[in-house]
Amino acid sequence: MWFSRKKQAGDTPEPGAVITTKSRGDMAEATALEHLQGQGLKLVRRNFKTPGRGGGEVDLIMRAADGTLVFVEVRQRSAHSRGGAGGSITPIKQQRIVLAARHFLLQLGSTPPCRFDVVLIDGPLSSQPKQPRAQIEWLRAAFDATDVS
Repeated sequence: MWFSRKKQAGDTPEPGAVITTKSRGDMAEATALEHLQGQGLKLVRRNFKTPGRGGGEVDLIMRAADGTLVFVEVRQRSAHSRGGAGGSITPIKQQRIVLAARHFLLQLGSTPPCRFDVVLIDGPLSSQPKQPRAQIEWLRAAFDATDVS
């Protein structure tokens, strides 16, 4: 007999488990969330998606101490080839993030100050001791909605 439980975002895979793109993304988001919370930001929402096909997604929506709503894109690459984590944030990706952010803002009664941040994680994510640690870089106001309209 075997038992199953639903994996939670940020769960560390069991030793020998196959690591999927989804699980790697969940680990990267959990790492970024922990980093941002350590810097004083508060989580508002995770993985906000627009309805329908072709929409956008915001990995993390955070609130800064000054009340600014921060839409965060998390990118992780284990190798520096193809520009590292930052090289994967294309103008189309930015447009989809802005689309999702606008959709989220429509749900609010009023629009607070907002910005778009990026958390780059370069290197392998590992919870194992003596393994090299990934480098985390937090880019505040990495782009804005006028850059991608």
